[in-house]
Amino acid sequence: MNGAPAAPAESVSTLIARNISDFRAAVSESFVPLQVSSQGADHFRGMIRGASVDEVHVTDLRATSHVVERTPELIARGDRSYFKVSLMLAGTGLLIQDDREAVLQAGDLAVYDTDRPYSLVFDEDFRTMVVMFPKHLISLPPDMIGQLTAVRISGQEGLGSMVVPYLTQLAGNLDQLAGTTGARLAHSALDLVSTVFTRELGLDEVSADPHRALVQRIRSYIDRNLASTDLGPASIASAHFISTRHLHGLFQEQGVTVSTWIRTRRLEQCRRDLLDPMLADRPVAAIAARWGFVDAAHFSRAFKSAFGISPSEYRSAH
Repeated sequence: MNGAPAAPAESVSTLIARNISDFRAAVSESFVPLQVSSQGADHFRGMIRGASVDEVHVTDLRATSHVVERTPELIARGDRSYFKVSLMLAGTGLLIQDDREAVLQAGDLAVYDTDRPYSLVFDEDFRTMVVMFPKHLISLPPDMIGQLTAVRISGQEGLGSMVVPYLTQLAGNLDQLAGTTGARLAHSALDLVSTVFTRELGLDEVSADPHRALVQRIRSYIDRNLASTDLGPASIASAHFISTRHLHGLFQEQGVTVSTWIRTRRLEQCRRDLLDPMLADRPVAAIAARWGFVDAAHFSRAFKSAFGISPSEYRSAH
């Protein structure tokens, strides 16, 4: 929740690059500052087609062979933290981050973090879809997702085989993000990706690391009970048979308090509802109450503090 939210998608942008310089500039503008080089620069061709809605950037990228690098110097110039999820649609690519390497083929997924150096190597013509989003839009802690950077996730089996078709359709229908349901489509993509990450991390398995699994169970419990006015440290600790001190310690490890996490998740759900055309006739106070804000004035102040604009102004602007 950094600054005012992005405006809804109004159109799909398309850029055709006929040289590496134009492509380098377009890539850095579409994503984050990046170094791009190619041994076949004289014959380079690339196309970037993208749309953005509610801070989620979805890009369909096609190009000839090249190398992309996110260096410490470029990272130091940025002030926003993103995750990027790539889905290879054609060709192959090599992703390197955090001392791991993943060879990606058509149908494979992988995630990487713009806060740390990474490289992408494409030795042949390829097509990939990239979903880039601020870290606060996904409920899993960044350090957990950090365990999956540069790890190949197959789209041919398990949950990947269910999620990849949706993402593939989204890449081929970017104009749908510019419609009234664009935010829903984008957040559905993030929800599906989050589900895949949860499975890959083993957080839905009994045999998962007890400490990590407990944190995820608590976060899931909070999301399921955001509407309850009784939701708080005491009720959460009781539901998980731990002391409130232990609960506070678990969240301190993530650099946040329990109350702050609850408020953040409630505000995020309210923000989504304010964007939802199906709820356009529902009063702002009703949306706030739906997610546990019983005091409309308090909700308005909290929303403006988080997003830099009042709830009613936010709804009107979008």
